[in-house]
Amino acid sequence: MTLTPQELQTYLLALVRGHLNIATMIWGPPGVGKSSVVAQIARAQGLDFVDVRLSQLAPTDLRGLPVPEADGQGGGVSRWYPPEFLPRGGSGILFLDEVNMAPPTMQGMAQQLILDRKVGSYELPDGWFVWAAGNRKEDRASVFDMPAPLANRFLHLTVRPDFDSWRSYALGRGLHEHVIAFLTFRPELLHRLDPQQPAWPSPRAWEMAAQLHRAGLDVSPAIGEAAGAEFTAFVRLFEQLPDLGLVLTGGGTGLKLPAEPSVRYAAVVGLAARAQNAEGAYHAFTWLADAAGPEWLQLYVATLVSKFQAIGQLGDLAALLGRDERLGALVQETLALAEG
Repeated sequence: MTLTPQELQTYLLALVRGHLNIATMIWGPPGVGKSSVVAQIARAQGLDFVDVRLSQLAPTDLRGLPVPEADGQGGGVSRWYPPEFLPRGGSGILFLDEVNMAPPTMQGMAQQLILDRKVGSYELPDGWFVWAAGNRKEDRASVFDMPAPLANRFLHLTVRPDFDSWRSYALGRGLHEHVIAFLTFRPELLHRLDPQQPAWPSPRAWEMAAQLHRAGLDVSPAIGEAAGAEFTAFVRLFEQLPDLGLVLTGGGTGLKLPAEPSVRYAAVVGLAARAQNAEGAYHAFTWLADAAGPEWLQLYVATLVSKFQAIGQLGDLAALLGRDERLGALVQETLALAEG
């Protein structure tokens, strides 16, 4: 079953809300956001989150160490002392990351935890979900084959890169508008694996790039030289933009929107990213309605709705629906597409 990150989040949330303690394996290319989706669900649901990198453990690290009973108690037997990172109570998500990068002996040890919810003398509390993640062989990752008995214990979900899901995440996280605008213009560069290069574009890499760009640093160390050069050229286009801050305050009368498509992408996404409230969003919409065609209005509203959804302020847009028939229709159309 192949899902976007947003669809994966919806599916996993349904498992949590339905109290379905079924071990789940999430497959996907590096940097697509597998672990971040799981961490977001844990935070949103108030669950504890334990991230265990199996590839970095030895079997005894998971099973624990045999310790003889003190003072000769126990008839000469030893007890297994489990590691401190395994949960003792409460409820949460035990996330076994990089599970198929672990050698077969380690996967065999994890199999007992996944199948029986226990390993050695340790037993996982009832309130905990066991989820895992790994890369596929076609992603050129250094992975081992997953044993058939272990694979058969899991639900299997595959996540694929998806720009709309990433845009919503990026707007909610406040990533730099230049990065969001560039990938709106060039969405095919959201994820482009290049096994010959150490740095290449991925959702995770773009988040690092946004931090570098905000600090005034070159983004190429995060996303590679080719994508970095394209991004740098795109950023120069922002010098051609009208004063977006003035537009958002309702003072855009007389300002012209450049005809170059890449500059228009920068302006439209920039306005949506900078809009802090419904009033500013409305001023930008009325300016674009006069300065650009319907396709740009659609892009603006789609980006705006993604942002207000991500920051939990979608209700603020409701007051705008009656102020302009065109805006109301576009917002409703965008929401209908998202629900569909």
